[in-house]
Amino acid sequence: MNRQDSMAQPYSGEPVRPPALRRELRFMETAAVSVGVMAPTLAMSVTGVAAAAPLAFAVAALGVGLVAYGFVRLAGEFSHAGSVYAFVGNTLGPRPGFLAGWALLGTYLVFPPVSMMGVAVFGRAFLDTTGLVRGADWYPLALAAWAVIYVLAARGVRPTTRSLLAFEVVSVCLILVLMAAICWRLAAGTAPGGQRASGAVFVLPPGVGLSALALAAVSGFLAFAGFESAGSLGEESLLPRRMIPRAIITAVAFGAVFYVACITVQTLGFGAGAAGVSAFSHSQAPLGDLARRYVGTPLAAALDLGAVLSALGAGLGGVIVAARMMFAFGRDGLAARRLSGVSAATGVPRPALAVEMLIGLVLLTAFRLAGTSALNVFFYLATIGTLSLLVMYVLTNVAAAWHLGRRSLGQLVPPVAGVLIAGFVLYHNVWPVPPAPYEFFPYLVLGWLVAGLVLTIVIPGFAAKVEDGLQRVAAG
Repeated sequence: MNRQDSMAQPYSGEPVRPPALRRELRFMETAAVSVGVMAPTLAMSVTGVAAAAPLAFAVAALGVGLVAYGFVRLAGEFSHAGSVYAFVGNTLGPRPGFLAGWALLGTYLVFPPVSMMGVAVFGRAFLDTTGLVRGADWYPLALAAWAVIYVLAARGVRPTTRSLLAFEVVSVCLILVLMAAICWRLAAGTAPGGQRASGAVFVLPPGVGLSALALAAVSGFLAFAGFESAGSLGEESLLPRRMIPRAIITAVAFGAVFYVACITVQTLGFGAGAAGVSAFSHSQAPLGDLARRYVGTPLAAALDLGAVLSALGAGLGGVIVAARMMFAFGRDGLAARRLSGVSAATGVPRPALAVEMLIGLVLLTAFRLAGTSALNVFFYLATIGTLSLLVMYVLTNVAAAWHLGRRSLGQLVPPVAGVLIAGFVLYHNVWPVPPAPYEFFPYLVLGWLVAGLVLTIVIPGFAAKVEDGLQRVAAG
């Protein structure tokens, strides 16, 4: 191990201190992780949505707010690099805590490769739009994203979060330029097809009932995935029990305003009529299509680059979360102790980061060897990660309900609602049974969770290790 590594044995007679992360992040740097992993620009760039989309996103934002409530309350009491591992472990016990952390780790082992594929997909779109390269292979672009993310993540958590914030600010600003152009032309009456601003976008179209609205809101809910990521900075934020709850609230509030505004303008841009709704829902790149229609090809190319930056930011945030979870497991003796190594030079848990990046590289290479298309890789891994994330949302809100309900029954309401909402979204991601190969992904996630449960049984002294580890961090 590196001579500068904090795991090196001291030469004095003093007891060895457990490896420690650096407490150095301010509020904006903490919030950047939650916003960056949500990747609002990438979320708005991927595909079209169903009818009544603005209303669906408004309903989704309300649901996410209720799910986030449990995270906010628990993050205000527990600060730990393992985030939900400590939230649930300190409330429901060692085994549920480990399973929540294991589910979160399952998500963030695959989410960074999803982001790398986002770079590849929109990088190819940029090269096609500009005519620089036609039909570029996705693998070299994904490898370039992998290398950039690895280099930035290894520099230290402060430069990493600042890079993440810069990427998302630039990409969001590009979308705001498009939104302003659409609104200007709608107001001036020069929009293509003669569309005009209309409040009809917030009204359910004929034939669209509340059940259809609820299903559309499920898709909107998933655009907020990652809002909880700031919780992994519990040992690196300066005032974690104040900053992390505020960071989660900020991410959800920003997402709610941005998503509803962006979807509303896109709906108006395509047209609120049946033809416009159909065009929007079938568009594979709605922002690019609108940019070409309202402004021109150069803005469409710039938006592709914006999506690339957003995907890079999401990848950076994802490796931060995964590396901190592996670090926490290693420190408590639930995984190889080497994973708890921290670089004295950068404060980064380098062994855990290296394992995370190696897994990402293996996944990308395996799909390339299998000849899988870029979009399929993106959606396959995103689906797997989302299912595991939803399980974690349910567990964390059960923990919040148990913890808060012991104080007063009134405090039960929001986390119980969070359990029901996250459970509803999870249910509608597995039923009706999706087509192959998506029908097999729930079983893959179930297998991952069962493997985690087996570990809680076979690891010697498991409960004591978890309890000692959580108490040590709480006291330290």
